[in-house]
Amino acid sequence: MSKNLVLVGAGHAHMMVLKHLRRFVDAGHRVTVVGPSPLHYYSGMGPGMLSGIYRPEEIRFPVREMTRAEGGEFVEDRVVRVDGAGRRLALGKGGALSYDVVSFNTGSLVPVDPRFAGHAALFPVKPIENLLAARSRILAALSEGKAPDILVAGGGPAGVEIAANLRRLAIDARGRARITLVAGRELLPGFGERVRRRVRRRLAHLDVGVLAGDRLAAAAGQRARLASGAELACDILLLAVGVAPSPLFRDSGLSTGADGGLLVDQFLRSVEFPEIFGGGDCISFAPRPLARVGVYAVRQNPVLLANLERALDGGDLTPFTPQPAYLLAFNMGDGTAVVSWKSIVFGGRIGFALKDYLDRSFMRRFQPA
Repeated sequence: MSKNLVLVGAGHAHMMVLKHLRRFVDAGHRVTVVGPSPLHYYSGMGPGMLSGIYRPEEIRFPVREMTRAEGGEFVEDRVVRVDGAGRRLALGKGGALSYDVVSFNTGSLVPVDPRFAGHAALFPVKPIENLLAARSRILAALSEGKAPDILVAGGGPAGVEIAANLRRLAIDARGRARITLVAGRELLPGFGERVRRRVRRRLAHLDVGVLAGDRLAAAAGQRARLASGAELACDILLLAVGVAPSPLFRDSGLSTGADGGLLVDQFLRSVEFPEIFGGGDCISFAPRPLARVGVYAVRQNPVLLANLERALDGGDLTPFTPQPAYLLAFNMGDGTAVVSWKSIVFGGRIGFALKDYLDRSFMRRFQPA
């Protein structure tokens, strides 16, 4: 019997489903993909796009084209409300979609504290399209001979990569910029000292100032104030202070984790409505907390593909088993990377070559033929 499958968001965890949409269509089902843009940017290569290592077209998927090529319908819009009991999705531009099975992969966003909203040039680092806007703003300033004060708030992996790649951007533009990373409590919390030491050395080599033990407290105009009371010149502010799921699920009254992510079981299925699935940064995994890193979304691909097929056509669901360890590589913008995997830590050009190979392989794997 024909059923309606809706994919909300075309992020990393939905790539395998998008590549194999024809299987659902050939089984007699109608498939609709809802996304805010016909293109989806791969966040793992975002800092490299900021610096110019990658062109924008090298790090994005043409998800509208992919959907249509496989026989699905693409709706350029956002879901603003989920009626789990009625199996309906309200759309931002008006109207609604009904579903028999729906899967969410809407990613995450960087919440903007109202205390920062008055800044003259504020760029949250997600969605990734914001990095394109930041790049244009910085290049414009450099082309006018200015030496902007650029502040990056957030000492996690995103903040480190953004700060390092800003230096590459300024060097390649033959310009000068003062770049400061306000790390918060410490640089790279949760990472071992060997990783932090390598990253600190590389940032120092790149002439990126690091303020650890302090955090951004307020920003307005072209100034920033820290929790310590110190004030900094700040022409451009990039926020990398942690990510959170969209408030969609909580606003819709669905069961969520403490962070507002859609609460799912080991099958990536809503604990409340068995017709709802999800993956990537927008979920809270009930069996155990998961870090919001892209590797989990990538590994959820085959599980979502299998479970959406079985939710429509019958069969036992496949559990998602998170791997106990995963590789992380920090692109330092200068042709090097700091790599961490289990107890192994290394850096240099071989580190960037590894990261670049893995990222490009992921992009090639899911590009349309």
